This record gives sequence, structure tokens and C-alpha cells, in this order.
Amino acid sequence: MTPTSIFEIRTPEEFREKALEIFRYQAEENPVYRKFIRLLGRNPSEITQPGDIPFLPISFFKTHQVLSGQREAEMVFTSSGTTGSATSRHLVADLAMYRQSFRKAFQRFYGKSNNYRILALLPGYLEREGSSLIFMVHDLIETGGHPESGFFLHDHQRLRNRLQELEARALPTLLIGVSHALLDFAEKYELRLKHTIVMETGGMKGRRKELIREELHDLLRSRFHVPVIHSEYGMTELLSQAYSRGQGRFYCPPWMQIRVRELHDPFAMVPPGRSGGINVIDLANVHSCSFIATDDLGKLHPDGSFEVLGRFDNSDIRGCNLLVT
Repeated sequence: MTPTSIFEIRTPEEFREKALEIFRYQAEENPVYRKFIRLLGRNPSEITQPGDIPFLPISFFKTHQVLSGQREAEMVFTSSGTTGSATSRHLVADLAMYRQSFRKAFQRFYGKSNNYRILALLPGYLEREGSSLIFMVHDLIETGGHPESGFFLHDHQRLRNRLQELEARALPTLLIGVSHALLDFAEKYELRLKHTIVMETGGMKGRRKELIREELHDLLRSRFHVPVIHSEYGMTELLSQAYSRGQGRFYCPPWMQIRVRELHDPFAMVPPGRSGGINVIDLANVHSCSFIATDDLGKLHPDGSFEVLGRFDNSDIRGCNLLVT
């Protein structure tokens, strides 16, 4: 198996073949996933469609080492978590795979990183170690090569000044930030951004009251005077990201797909248009697990795009209790 061949996927049939190839590999070489499948009473050799592949509950990344094959982890990404909750740990055996995934996905949706001055407002992530988001944004800033790009932590005045400078020069800019930090910044400064994409990465992280995405975007649009707010959908347990260029509709790169499961039956999928739990097939996760049942609620559309509607309540205790030790 050549893992990087996933980035050459062009058709649904190519995705199907590669998904089944990776499933069979992980069903044999990932001890956690192999045991999970066995306890479900499933026979990997009888699975012939990606829709029949079992999805590993994302909570296993908090309690087990989810790693396929004999490779050692080059880096461990950790989730931010909330106070008192366990954090996820994603053992990444091939950082080059992660770089290829996020670079190719970003270029697919936005073009090359050097097309933008990238300004990052990600305080909670920047103040700890092991953030996959910080790793990605730092790489995009470095490969972009513009001295005006950078992280701004809590220095909102410096960020405002930089945005005004770049706007005055009519330079294409990407302002990427976690939701609570963008709201804090927007409440301080009202700006008219004509050359800047504003992208939220989700998450109040307990810093502010949770808002539905439409409400968040309305507030940011009104303060920044932009037509739409863009979004990035990613997480510690994934090596790929989906992007929304407005209206809350996310699109995946060709090596990533979304399924939506029944709320009360984790092994039954629902058709497009109905809401349920989001399952992710991320073929870039070839060295961990590519088939993950997340704690997010969403809705799939016929064109393959999806919406994120929220999260399960008490998701830590609603997960599958198989393999509990």
C-alpha cells in the first residue's frame, strides 16, 4: 500500500477502492480497531462497501493508543479539552502525511498559501503544546513566506493595526481564529474588511456562551462588514480538514468523506437531509484509524457537503463502552 496515493483520488470508485484497502489494513494492523470490530461480531472479509465499514468512537482516542502498523509516533497531537475532561491523543506516525493533507486541502479550496497574509488569533491553542491546528497554521505561514503574517495571541490592537495596514495596501489576507477570540476582537474593533477572508475554527472552549453557527457568523459579519464568514472543520483525531466558504456548508477534499448515523442506532446511516451523528472517513489517517464516529451532530447534503449542527450532550458517557478497561 502506498499511503500518499490517496491524494491522487479523482472518482468515487477510486475512493471506494482506497477506503476498502485501508480498512482491511487497519482491521489487521490496528490492535484497538481490530478488537473493536471483533467485539461487534463483524468479519472484515465480508465488508465490500465503505458504507458497511464500522466507525470507531472518537472517545477511544482518550483511552487507547490508536495506531496502525509497527511505526512509532513522530509526534502526538492532543486536544484542548474542557476543565476536568480527558484529552484525546492522536499518535501521528508520519508528519509528512499530515503536511501533504492540509497543504493540498488548503490549496484546493483557497489556492497557494503565499497568496495570503495569514493572521492567526488562536490564543488557547497557542498557549499549550501539541495542537494540530497550530502546527498546520504555522506551516501555512512559513510556506507563505510573508513577514506580515503571524500569530497575535491576545494583542488585539496590534492585530487591528496589521489588518488596517494590509487593507490599505489591498493585500489578500486570511484572518483565522477560534470563535471566542474572534468575538472578543470583533467587540473591541469594528472594521471594514474588503480584502480579508475571516475564517472561524469553531469552539468557545468554555470561554463564552455557546452560539449556533448562524448567530456567530451574523455577529462577525456585522462587525467586520464582510459578506460571509468562512469556517474550517478539523479536529485532533483527523489529519484532514473540510472548509466552508460561507453559509455553513462544508466541503471535503477527495480523500475525506462524511456519513451521518442515526442518533439512537450508531450502526445505521441516515439519508441526505436528515440530521444525526457525524462519521468521518479520513484516508490520511492511514497510520491511526480512518473511520471515526465523532461527537458532532450534522446533516449531509446530496452533493456531499455537510453542515455541523452541534454536539451530543454528555458525549463522554454516551460513547460505545466496548474495550473499556
